[in-house]
Amino acid sequence: MNKLDSVHFNINGAAGQTFDAIVIGSGISGGWSAKELCDKGLKTLLLERGRNVEHIKDYPTTNMMPWEFEHREKMPLEITKENPIVSKCYNFKESSAHFFVKDKEHPYVQEKPFDWIRGYQVGGKSLLWARQTQRWSKYDFEGPARDGFAVEWPISYDDLAPWYSHVERFAGIAGNKDGLDVLPDGEFLPPHELNCVERHFSDQVARNYGGKRHVIIGRCAHVTEAKPIHLDQGRAKCQHRVMCERGCPFGGYFSSNASTIPWAMKSGKLTLKPDSVVHSIIYDDKKGKTVGVRVIDAHTLKMTEYFARVIFVNAAAMNTNLILLNSISSRFPNGLGNDSGVLGKYIAFHNYRARISGRYNGYLDKKTDGRRPNGGYIPRFRNVYKQETDFLRGYAAGFSAWRSSGNDSSGWGEDLKKGLHQNKFTDWGVGSHMMGETIPKESNYVRLDPQLKDLHGIPQLSFHVDYDDNDEKMVKDYQEQMTEMFEKAGFTDIRVTDGHGYPGLDIHEMGGVRMGKDPKTSILNGWNQVHAAPNVFVTDGACMTSTSTQNPSLTYMALSARAADYAAKQLKRGEL
Repeated sequence: MNKLDSVHFNINGAAGQTFDAIVIGSGISGGWSAKELCDKGLKTLLLERGRNVEHIKDYPTTNMMPWEFEHREKMPLEITKENPIVSKCYNFKESSAHFFVKDKEHPYVQEKPFDWIRGYQVGGKSLLWARQTQRWSKYDFEGPARDGFAVEWPISYDDLAPWYSHVERFAGIAGNKDGLDVLPDGEFLPPHELNCVERHFSDQVARNYGGKRHVIIGRCAHVTEAKPIHLDQGRAKCQHRVMCERGCPFGGYFSSNASTIPWAMKSGKLTLKPDSVVHSIIYDDKKGKTVGVRVIDAHTLKMTEYFARVIFVNAAAMNTNLILLNSISSRFPNGLGNDSGVLGKYIAFHNYRARISGRYNGYLDKKTDGRRPNGGYIPRFRNVYKQETDFLRGYAAGFSAWRSSGNDSSGWGEDLKKGLHQNKFTDWGVGSHMMGETIPKESNYVRLDPQLKDLHGIPQLSFHVDYDDNDEKMVKDYQEQMTEMFEKAGFTDIRVTDGHGYPGLDIHEMGGVRMGKDPKTSILNGWNQVHAAPNVFVTDGACMTSTSTQNPSLTYMALSARAADYAAKQLKRGEL
């Protein structure tokens, strides 16, 4: 019998459990939504489609040494061939592969190539993220209105600033107060430090560009000094092991597993249900509102309904689009809240294609030692205050410098032995990668495939997302500008590359359920509410009107906390 034939529908739902709030997805934004709702006293159901992962208990490789892995953390060729998409991800290795979705297990349709990287477990990709956390500036929120792309953001930096502070204090963000209007300062723990060559580059860039370009230490979600709020979470200072993707037993970096979910559990208000695949959101035509969700048990395929007065959709951007598109009713035949027809459209992402490397023959009396879970960061400097190039928006970049050592294997006999016993240091290596803002376009969309379904009977998601001429111009400009900056800093052997990778591998996919001022051109309002179904909130990457250049997770956290606070107040007033 086909597995799909065994799906059981509990369409009456009379015995289904009822909650004040339901949160779909337990990743970074879902964990925050659940925490904030529980903090406000709401009985909350947190649904996760993947297996349960408990902090520390379910980190099987967290303390393993390199020699304890059969292949020294390298993935066997057979597994790589079976997973041509996920194996492209830099974190997919023996020590962390168990936190990634495998290609064959959850197929999707690629009308145009798209590398969709997923983590289906409690905590989602918060166990795997790169932990870079920069605030947006007012220029990022004002960009669409000024440049005429996408639609205007319904909120400003001032609306989100106190919520950035709120989540930064709880999550623990290490960084330096740099005083940059293009990258606002936050509530920081002590920063990591740039090494000597990174400082050299920072000084040279500031000098050569009149203080208009900057190289700073990155801002990252690592507890460099445990404050009482972190100790209350059971988290300790980061140990700089740089094995974060295995799950951190110290809670040194922020994850839903180590932070928001256990915090919500302590409130006594949270019910966590893993292995719960959300099929759709229930809209009651008679009541004229959404009333709950349909959930398929990942193992038995039995469908159950759960009910609540407010629903937060935090399934990660593309799955959030899928759920809303699949939530059809007589009121919403094309997807929940899709009166505007833009649901699933205007997908955007970050362009990571270009890189540059070089060498530096200086500071030869110094070397790098130890580990640092962070690096340098170059905030956007193109088109910040006015349009100055032939492409819209701009790019940020990472930067790092290192010095390697090796052994001299030349010679024979005694000379060879001596060479092998002596470390020989090279020049410094330097490198950078771009993170470019892509422009949301109607031609970049996702939709439900009309025929193909997954093993739960849910339509597969189909991707039609690609680069455009603006992206090509931006790559070229990054290569030119960074080459010039490297040359002025005295770097040599400079090499630029364009990996021509497909969209998606940045793992910063956004949009499809965008916020906006006008219900005719957007799905969500300024409080992340669905215009036409105001007791449904979307606060993950799907809500983004534009992408800016910053790593997006901190903004998802702030939006989630802000929306949850608003929803709780609205519920108490009887307005939801």
